Amino acid sequence: MRAPLSLLKSERPSADRVVPPTGFTARLTLLTAAAMAFLAVFALALSLATGRLANRWADSLARSATIRISAPPDQMEAQVAAVLAVLKTTPGVASDRVLGNDEMKALLKPWFGPDLPVDALPLPKLIAVTETSEGVDSEGLRLRLQGEAPGAVFDDHTRWRRPLVAAAERIRLLGLMSLVLIFGAMAGMITLAAQAALAANGQVIATLRLVGARDMFIARAFVRRFTLRGLAGAGLGVLLGMVAVAALPSTNEAGGFLTGLGFSGWGWLWPLIIPPVAAIVAYGATRFAATRMLRRIR
Repeated sequence: MRAPLSLLKSERPSADRVVPPTGFTARLTLLTAAAMAFLAVFALALSLATGRLANRWADSLARSATIRISAPPDQMEAQVAAVLAVLKTTPGVASDRVLGNDEMKALLKPWFGPDLPVDALPLPKLIAVTETSEGVDSEGLRLRLQGEAPGAVFDDHTRWRRPLVAAAERIRLLGLMSLVLIFGAMAGMITLAAQAALAANGQVIATLRLVGARDMFIARAFVRRFTLRGLAGAGLGVLLGMVAVAALPSTNEAGGFLTGLGFSGWGWLWPLIIPPVAAIVAYGATRFAATRMLRRIR
């Protein structure tokens, strides 16, 4: 089997005349490759974005913890002081900080709105804890807090971190599966287009056989033409897809999850692999279709 790159140069330019340069098969191949490459850019962007998101969630929550103190108002300050004293002697604690009313209000704003009277409500006190790279002995700290401050509850965010990271990993897997399905659909459409072109040129193929043309000569003409069509269409689709991704709002402008969809730094080079992959898919699909159809056309 000839390598796909060898198809870029025709040994006999007259062989390309076997395949019609225009018509619905040409437009179908170009449009299919462009549309699938456009979708592949977004699937690739989704996979890379969720990978970054999973790493960011894991890093931001891995070394952070929270201590919630629920106690009567007359005991709150004493328990806060007791918790801070315990943290000062706990190995693995890099820093600790008691959240103020403004920070509590910002945390509760998405659920209760901006007018929540924090000062008038018996809200628990929260202490943000930053761990060192060695980490904190969670069970040992919980036992110490239970003895020194019964109203304190230590939360190392494990129950939050694992589901978030797992969800991001599943979304990334979904993006990769989408890429496989996109290229599979591209192969199917190009196969149908190649079969239609071969069937439409049945009389020409029969005539070529009569004058001594071999099936490999005829097949190479179709394979070369459809491979170049797939490459050109995919290049156009990637260009449009990258422009569309670049036009998405940034995270800083709008916030949220989907606004982080896109490429970053050297990640912008990843879409450039889509046109060569599309050309390889078109090569394989056309070669398969040509081999089968030439056996049927007699």
